[in-house]
Amino acid sequence: MAVTVVNKAGSTPKAAKKKAITFTIDCTKPVEDKIMEIGSFEKFLTDKIKVDGKTGVLGDIKVVREKSKILVTADTQVSKRYLKYLTKKYLKKHNVRDWLRVIASNKDRNVYELRYFNIANNEEEDDE
Repeated sequence: MAVTVVNKAGSTPKAAKKKAITFTIDCTKPVEDKIMEIGSFEKFLTDKIKVDGKTGVLGDIKVVREKSKILVTADTQVSKRYLKYLTKKYLKKHNVRDWLRVIASNKDRNVYELRYFNIANNEEEDDE
């Protein structure tokens, strides 16, 4: 005997529509200082993001460049941590991982920011 669920309206429930999740990677400071190119980073993400174990097939994922920010919009499940991993991989590939770090913004949950390490504080400690 099959049991069907009927809601108050008298119809069977349909699959809930998932909201599109938008992640932002803010590359303003390194792009202004011409340390990295935003276009190459966008291409890197487009090529490397895996969907169902396959790279290059984005499906419901869109990678868009907006001035010095990258917007990743996904209808399917994409982890924010995976985008951080890919960003760190890009920085390492272009030998700027020693100067830049990827930090989650305090203001918004879906924003990563590329910032410089505080090297000035370390030099003061070495002098003492």
